[in-house]
Amino acid sequence: MFEIDPQQVSLESHLYTDLDIDSIDAVDLVVELKKITGKKIKPDDFKSVRTVQDVVDAVVKLLNDG
Repeated sequence: MFEIDPQQVSLESHLYTDLDIDSIDAVDLVVELKKITGKKIKPDDFKSVRTVQDVVDAVVKLLNDG
């Protein structure tokens, strides 16, 4: 979706500096996660997301809370 080489992606990868994800991409990511999970995602839940691990943790929390 973001044309990122999978070998560049690790749990420690920083979305903005390592993977060149910008704010528009971040919105697209949230929309895609909503489609995949079927859960409503509040912007505040993703406000502190900075790394791939943060995304994983936020999705796990979202799935466990719902």
